[in-house]
Amino acid sequence: MYNSEAALETAKVRVGLIGTGYAAKLRAEALVCDERSQLVAIAGHRPEITAALAKEYHTEALSSWQELIKREDVDLVVISTINRDHGAIAKAALLQDKHVVVEYPLAIDVTVAAEILALAKARKKFLHVEHIELLGGLHQALKQNIEKIGDVFYVSYSTINPQHPAPRKWTYNHELFGFPLIGALSRLHRLTDLFGKVFTVNCHQRYWETEEEYYQTCFCNSQLCFDSGLLAEVVYGKGETIWQAERKFEVHGEKGGLIFEGNTGFLIQAEEKTPIEVGTRRGLFAKDTGMVLDHLLHGSDLYVTPEESLYTLKVADAAQRSAQTGFTIFMTDTLAESE
Repeated sequence: MYNSEAALETAKVRVGLIGTGYAAKLRAEALVCDERSQLVAIAGHRPEITAALAKEYHTEALSSWQELIKREDVDLVVISTINRDHGAIAKAALLQDKHVVVEYPLAIDVTVAAEILALAKARKKFLHVEHIELLGGLHQALKQNIEKIGDVFYVSYSTINPQHPAPRKWTYNHELFGFPLIGALSRLHRLTDLFGKVFTVNCHQRYWETEEEYYQTCFCNSQLCFDSGLLAEVVYGKGETIWQAERKFEVHGEKGGLIFEGNTGFLIQAEEKTPIEVGTRRGLFAKDTGMVLDHLLHGSDLYVTPEESLYTLKVADAAQRSAQTGFTIFMTDTLAESE
């Protein structure tokens, strides 16, 4: 896909990385460690941090993403920066005929995300939205064991993170992070990957404000009814007004249940309770990066498509509209409006 067959033996994918945070550092490490890629440059908002990261990975530091996407020596742009900028950067990079990898969400505006996907197809460029939660031990354990519990009728997924004090950072900023279940799209994507299409969405959310742009706490509770009749509840919260951490995933079926709490999992059937091995969450960015390079150089299949990510973003957008209006949102209406 990336080069001719004759050039595959020596081809290197030349990569420009946008971002200097946690995910960007893991991306940089994965790219440098893979001999099939060359990290050409890193662009970031803060010059001193960008320079330090570029020095660590022996590459060039740039002051703006606009400069990076215009580079002729960049084939692939990897976007690992604040959620608000994902859509604008992805669109601009595609218009510069670059391949694009972006951490979820593709954009915080579902209409913009759909336009980007259409643009990638029109330009015949590779677009990948990272969803490493699908590669992790919890999700893989769910997939391996879910048939044992029969028809699933109820799911509860809760991730609550108390932080005292709440950090004044972009993940606590309305504009930069986006609506909670858009910024934390993986909470919904686990469900759509496992259970398919959604019929209706209800959602309630609350913020505890500190400043106009920042909040000290957010709490979001969403209920999804799937086409199959499955009911799911997703709870997401973080900040100062929360006092007990929780990371729990429960799947209830007619023949048993799967309960995951933290890194511990159990299959429950009748009076039996069987431990389930949950693999590590380490190394997932490297795995994702390796699969991206496999696809670009050899056309190998990826574990997720941008269309699947866009669908989940539409579900998250429905949750946002439900929270704003207090109404139940029918996904059939949402999909009709977007076509």
